[in-house]
Amino acid sequence: MLHCTFLRTAFAALLSASVCAQAADKSGSGPQDVDIVKHQGVYQLTVNGEPFDVKGVGGSSIESFPLLVEIGGNSVRTWSTRDADEVLAAAAEHDIMVAMGFDTEKELHGFDYNDEAAVAEQFERFKAAVQKYKDHPNLLAWVVANEPNLLINDDGSLKDVNPKVYVAINDMIEYIHREDPHHPVTYTFAGASRDHIQTALKYTPEVDFISVQLYADVANLPEIIRQVGVDKPYMVTEYGAIGHWERPATEWGREIEEPSGIKAKTLAERMRSAFDGNPTGQVIGSYAFLWGQKQERTPTWYGMFNADGKPNARIDELARYWTGEYPDNRAPLAMSITLNGQRAEQNVYLKPGERAELTVEVTEPDADPLRYEWVLMKEVQTRSQGGAFEQKPDELPVEIISESGGKLVFAAPKERGDYRIFSYTYDGKGKVGNANFPFYVK
Repeated sequence: MLHCTFLRTAFAALLSASVCAQAADKSGSGPQDVDIVKHQGVYQLTVNGEPFDVKGVGGSSIESFPLLVEIGGNSVRTWSTRDADEVLAAAAEHDIMVAMGFDTEKELHGFDYNDEAAVAEQFERFKAAVQKYKDHPNLLAWVVANEPNLLINDDGSLKDVNPKVYVAINDMIEYIHREDPHHPVTYTFAGASRDHIQTALKYTPEVDFISVQLYADVANLPEIIRQVGVDKPYMVTEYGAIGHWERPATEWGREIEEPSGIKAKTLAERMRSAFDGNPTGQVIGSYAFLWGQKQERTPTWYGMFNADGKPNARIDELARYWTGEYPDNRAPLAMSITLNGQRAEQNVYLKPGERAELTVEVTEPDADPLRYEWVLMKEVQTRSQGGAFEQKPDELPVEIISESGGKLVFAAPKERGDYRIFSYTYDGKGKVGNANFPFYVK
């Protein structure tokens, strides 16, 4: 089988593109040749010599792959090979390319990169994964570590990790370059710290592209790339709702989540600021987070789906950005939520059993009749770091006094503590709007 190496000039790409394509065609179900070319200062990802503009999402919700294709998506990104067989099979069925993640351990979660035996065991697992999946025709790239630079000081700032983290990652990069010349390899950074990226590149100089994960800051992507000052291609391998660490919090320390309509609006604005026109010429793709649902501070913060599988308005904005048009049916847009006429930033305290009035303002783009549901929960007891597992709090009964449309009158819980009440708005056609409000009973 012909092995086509990564191309760094358009001239080399033109010479080899037709040969690579012929080799891929002859291979049947073998690997496709994924390259990165540079022409007149602009980087471009190619598959078998043809430009491939990544319109991607992060997540392995394979039952929703048909919807991803419907809204214009063409790729998914994973964080491990745990469900790789199922993801790649579904990707092949729907003609989706996969940026395959590997669950490289983090210092943040207690892994010791001075433990040579543990590092060696991890490398053996990695090599087995590469050998198993490197020839799959729907493999786009390898993402060999997720946010290995994420290590947090007591004041919340990032601190430097052990350089042996990057030494271990470089071993993985070199292994892929030897064993799988068909696919580029990267690892991702939490944020886009110039110092972190330049330090990491001293140990991983041959990484094929730089991957950054930005939430509120993705709006500043062109300027961030200029400030980092590294002439390599970039991907944004996570972007989405403004992160919980970037949002205001109550005075008792609970993060305030944006209503789903505001999330969709601000996501659309950040996508345009980040990606329109590719002014640096260095961005080769992006993956929106999260194609699925997870508990992280709340069960609705990051997922583009609710736990029941219903999509919210961020999916509509992806469709509009990728295809130029909204879907025929759009999700309800929760635009604001107040408790006793106050915003969450005003720090609402209630007395045990006190009568309280929750009001959610929802816009329905299609004028569909709406149905409201209300859920009360205690706040998360143990907050996760770096996307690790977080236990969802139990739901509590809501003592409803009255409800009408987007207004709920309820009795506050009798037990003291911090709570969060959720509003779910359904359009009867499979989509949902979300909003929630943190309050304290004392």
